[in-house]
Amino acid sequence: MQTVKASERYKAIPKGIKQNRWLAFLIALVAIVALTACTSALSSDNNDSGPIVTSGSGGGQGGAAQVDVDSAGTEPGPPAEAQGKSVEVLSADAIVAAQEEVINRIYETALPSVVQIRVTHKIGEESSFPDAPGAPGRPFDFDRFRDMPGVPDEFFRRGSGTGFVWDEEGRIVTNHHVIDGASRITVIFSDPSEMDATLLGSDPDSDLAVLQIDVSDAPTQPVPLADSDAVKVGQMAAAIGNPFGQEFTITTGIISAVGRTIRSGNGAFSVPKVIQTDAPNNPGNSGGPLLDRKGRVVGVNTQIISRSGSSAGVGFAVPINAAKRVIPVLINEVSYEHAWMGISGSTLSPDVAGLMDLPEDTRGILVIAASEDGPPGQADLRGSDRTVESEGIDYPVGGDVIVSINDFPTNEMDELISYLIDKTRPGDEVTLDVVRDGERQSINVTLDTRPIL
Repeated sequence: MQTVKASERYKAIPKGIKQNRWLAFLIALVAIVALTACTSALSSDNNDSGPIVTSGSGGGQGGAAQVDVDSAGTEPGPPAEAQGKSVEVLSADAIVAAQEEVINRIYETALPSVVQIRVTHKIGEESSFPDAPGAPGRPFDFDRFRDMPGVPDEFFRRGSGTGFVWDEEGRIVTNHHVIDGASRITVIFSDPSEMDATLLGSDPDSDLAVLQIDVSDAPTQPVPLADSDAVKVGQMAAAIGNPFGQEFTITTGIISAVGRTIRSGNGAFSVPKVIQTDAPNNPGNSGGPLLDRKGRVVGVNTQIISRSGSSAGVGFAVPINAAKRVIPVLINEVSYEHAWMGISGSTLSPDVAGLMDLPEDTRGILVIAASEDGPPGQADLRGSDRTVESEGIDYPVGGDVIVSINDFPTNEMDELISYLIDKTRPGDEVTLDVVRDGERQSINVTLDTRPIL
């Protein structure tokens, strides 16, 4: 038998067959690599997540991320509990980042439309703005120093507030009490251009005023207005103003209540549908915008409730729908005339209804006092004629109980005030449905103009 060496045996293989073997070897090698990759992918897919990424001691801004690995150099997935916490942390961070983005967007969008208002008052001139928190304080009494040598004949004091651009014609809206009695008004933008303003008109009862600036060299950007009737409790609110002279400060909170009725601070009449917010407002915020999350004005900041004079989380804003009604009139007519019925009253309580021998479920407004020379006297609308004591308290009784106005139910005094302000003007005739001596009847009343009290 002939023996052939292996090397000779290989040499004896035809050339084409040798090339096919190399080709087969390469194909097998590729198949092994592909199979290994698929196995790794399947293993990865069966895992809940990849490695835990955490910030090391150098983490935070500019810090390198670290990956936990085991002693074999592999990257184990986290336990289910750790994975859930990672997702929660990422979700919470995204929520906070989104909130920050919204606040910044509100500020950047509204800022060109918000102004600081500086006012100069001549000491001794009459002014009606109140000693209420949030309004500039009354001047120090310099009268006793007037006769001292070297003392000037005139004294001035400075005040500060906020306003916002109403339209492209350079009208600026603010509070009446901010500019009341001012001898000079200066408007300052954030850019920071500064110019004098003139007063076009103001309304003490709604605590609104409108100013005029020259926009020939500086076009103004009005801030968008919302529908204050659509404002809901709990929605986000932001106030931009100049608290304590700190220019263009933004504070945030929520709408904490709607439909409040407050005294205007400038007289005996009330402002209905006022918006309450816990967004911090302080002296200097008066007249500034209260904004929703879209940067639209929902109200004009006007008052706060505080024992200290600083924000205690209860602030009030005149609804922007009231400004939509009042400001155009002030621009054209200087003043705004409110309809006046000439009564004072209160919401009828079940106790008082019982004292008047009315069903306890009677709802309406008890007329306590009625002006004899005004609309009530002409229409024979009657106020209370006596008092009844119950448990040591004197209750006025005997007056007409108003249950509707023009077929609109008036279960509470606030509803009557709101209707008169929103739906009527001086000279209008309204029909009141009243309960008198247990009987229901209709009375027509012609409204007058509010007197200056």
